[in-house]
Amino acid sequence: MSETGRKYFGTDGVRGKVGVAPMTPDFVMHLGWAIGKMLSDSGFAGDKVIIGKDTRISGYMLENAIAAGLSAAGMDAHLLGVMPTPGIAYFTRTFHAAAGIVVSASHNVYSDNGIKVFARGGIKLPDAAEQEIERYLELPMKVVESAQLGKLYRIPEARGRYIEFCKNAVMLGLPFERLKIVVDCANGATYPIAPEVFRELGAQVIVMNAEPNGCNINAGAGSTAPESLQRRVRDEQADAGIAFDGDGDRVVMADRNGRLRDGDAILYIIAKYRAFKGEQLNNIVGTKMTNLGLERALNNMGIVLHRTDVGDRYVLECMQEINARVGGENSGHIICLDRNSTGDGIIAALQVLAAMLEMEQPLHQLVADLQMAVQVMKNVEVADKAVVNKEAVQQALQEATKKLGDAGRILLRPSGTEPKIRVMAEGHDEARLHAIVDELVAVISREE
Repeated sequence: MSETGRKYFGTDGVRGKVGVAPMTPDFVMHLGWAIGKMLSDSGFAGDKVIIGKDTRISGYMLENAIAAGLSAAGMDAHLLGVMPTPGIAYFTRTFHAAAGIVVSASHNVYSDNGIKVFARGGIKLPDAAEQEIERYLELPMKVVESAQLGKLYRIPEARGRYIEFCKNAVMLGLPFERLKIVVDCANGATYPIAPEVFRELGAQVIVMNAEPNGCNINAGAGSTAPESLQRRVRDEQADAGIAFDGDGDRVVMADRNGRLRDGDAILYIIAKYRAFKGEQLNNIVGTKMTNLGLERALNNMGIVLHRTDVGDRYVLECMQEINARVGGENSGHIICLDRNSTGDGIIAALQVLAAMLEMEQPLHQLVADLQMAVQVMKNVEVADKAVVNKEAVQQALQEATKKLGDAGRILLRPSGTEPKIRVMAEGHDEARLHAIVDELVAVISREE
């Protein structure tokens, strides 16, 4: 059982090593059938389901497997091909589809893959619906009558349509021709789209890691490995660098000095830009990992930061509950609900570039007044993430929290996508924070 209480679905869909259960073609076909059966029994019989994928070589196999399962349940599948995750959400919404399915393992290595599902309207599938799908997975596949089998369609114009959607997310007529930017596509799903968006707006674009071969997605590239982007920005004397993850729902940026700006910095810039435009954001949603410095800066602007568990699904749920328009994670998931229904790396990057142009400030100046607290984080690989609940670990956490007092905070968090415990301490004394983290890591490793 995952930490979500579900057998197969984690915080971001079903994910695992290709060829190992559950990421096998027979299981994925069964999963497609279960999704289709749930939709059919919910009043969407014979409706369409959108399917898109990233650039992993296993995507060919898995998109066909899930389409076969949907067809067996009587649902039509509309294939987008390679498409960023937020693009799949967009088409799910605009095509009025019963659901959207993403074949991707996001920032993971190429040998992993995953399946995540958007509900009607392009929002993340609720927990209850995932539980319902898992109930159907316990049933044997039963194929509908031949006349009711679902059909398969391809949408060849999908890329062009999504490019236009992204371009329209910023004000027309901005002088993008003033900007020289470096774009790192991580050899992932943004490679045929993001460079064209920026080029068609008028920017001078230098492209990195846009030659996917099925096995090089996220390999020393993109938002999880931005060092080469940072160097390239400095070497090219560019105004900014933009790095996406494999499926395009995350983005981090580098300023002209090559300094990395994460999701927290991007959230701050968007908040400043919206205020500059006369738009008042009373609430912004972050997570337990959101930097204390961002929280204080937002408070100074009259904006309340609401924290959720880590995971963009939880950020979105909170945004919907409190009617917030902007939210995100320091990993680079940035959600602007007035632009798209999920995190969208291209849309977030465009807002930062628009802020640079309209406010007439380079990227580093836009965050000059953002004083971030020191965060020290280490990942501990574990066989069982439940180790975090062991008495010795919890006791060590209590003692460390008491030592730190009001000078910061400590967080132990099981990863939603990997067999790891994330250990984080935040405050002002870096040496002290490192000592606290190392101590907790040692206890977890010993108890594991």
